[in-house]
Amino acid sequence: MNPLEHQLSYPHGDALPAVGASIEIAPGLKWLRMALPFALDHINLWLLRDRVEDARGLVEGWAIVDCGIANEPTRAAWEQVFANELEGLPVTRVICTHMHPDHIGNAHWLVERFGCGFWISSLDWHAAQLGSLRTTGNGGAAAAAHFGAHGLIDEEALAKVRARTNYYASMVPAVPTVFHRLQDGLRLRIGAHEWQCIAGYGHAPEHIALYSETQGMLISGDMVLPRISTNVSVWDMEPESNPLQQYLDSLERYRPLPAATLVLPSHGRPFTGLHTRIDQLRAHHDERLADVLAACRERPTTASDLLEVLFRRKLDLHQITFAMGEAVAHLHKLWFEGALRRERGADGVLRFTAA
Repeated sequence: MNPLEHQLSYPHGDALPAVGASIEIAPGLKWLRMALPFALDHINLWLLRDRVEDARGLVEGWAIVDCGIANEPTRAAWEQVFANELEGLPVTRVICTHMHPDHIGNAHWLVERFGCGFWISSLDWHAAQLGSLRTTGNGGAAAAAHFGAHGLIDEEALAKVRARTNYYASMVPAVPTVFHRLQDGLRLRIGAHEWQCIAGYGHAPEHIALYSETQGMLISGDMVLPRISTNVSVWDMEPESNPLQQYLDSLERYRPLPAATLVLPSHGRPFTGLHTRIDQLRAHHDERLADVLAACRERPTTASDLLEVLFRRKLDLHQITFAMGEAVAHLHKLWFEGALRRERGADGVLRFTAA
C-alpha cells in the first residue's frame, strides 16, 4: 500500500473475490473481480438485485454493471457466476459505465444470452460501435502517425502500432445494436434503489458513474480509482482535444457527495475517502503539469521526450500508447491555458516550449 492509500479506508480490508465468486457489499449488491491480460490485471464488476419490465414481461433477477473483455477466461468466469451467484435468477439488464474493452467487451454476448436490455451513454455506444468495426485510438496507421507527430520515432514501436488494426475489435467483437440511453442527471431505478447518473469526461466520451443516496455508494467506474490515476489521453481521432481539463472538471462533480460515500471503483478495492482521493488526484496532476512545464522551459519538448519525465519505469507497447496519450494531454492543458507554445518542425514533429 502506498502512502496515499493509507489516507483512504478499505471496509473489506484485503479481501478480494475469487474468480467466478463474489463478495457481498450490501444486501442485493455483489462484487465480482475478473482478470485482464495487461499490467492492470483485473477489473471489478457488480451485480445489483433488480426488477424490470421488458419484452420478457416482469423479470426478477440481477443487473450487471460492466462486463470484462471478450475472451475465453472471462466468459468461463461468467459461467461460474451464472451457476453460483445469481441464485437461480436471470440477468435483467447489462449496464456499462463506458466503452472501453474491459467494461463493454462481453455486453453483446450477455445481452444475446439473456435477451435483456443494454444501458450506456449515447456517446459511448456510438464510439463502441465504431471501434468494433475499425481500430480507433491506439492502433493502426492513424495512431502511428499521431504518435509520430508527437515524437515517437522508434520504428519498431511504430510498426507494432500500425499492425494493431484489430485491437479494439479483438476484445469487443460486437456491441448490442439497441440500447437505453444513460445521461447526466438521469435517475435509474435498479431494484429497490434509485441510482443517479453522473457523467464524466476526459477518460471516455461520456462515462457514467452511478450514485445511490439511499445506500451511500458510488459505482465510480474508472473516474475515481484508489491506487492509480485514471488514464486521460489525446487520441488520433480527436488530436486537438483537452481531455485533462475535462477530467479535472469532471472530478468536481463528485465533490458534493457525502464524505462517507463508499466508492466502488473498477480497479482496486472499495474504499471511503472520496474527497481525499479527489484532492490526491488533483495534486498528482498539478505535480505532473509542473514537471512538464519545467521540461518545456529547458528546451523544445515532444510528448515522447516526456515519457521518462512522467513515467519512471519501463513501459511495454500497450503502456507506451497510453503514456503517449497522457503526455500529450498534459501538454495540451498547458497549451490551451497559454503557458506553452506549440510549433511543428521541418521533420513534422510537434514541440512545445514555455510561453
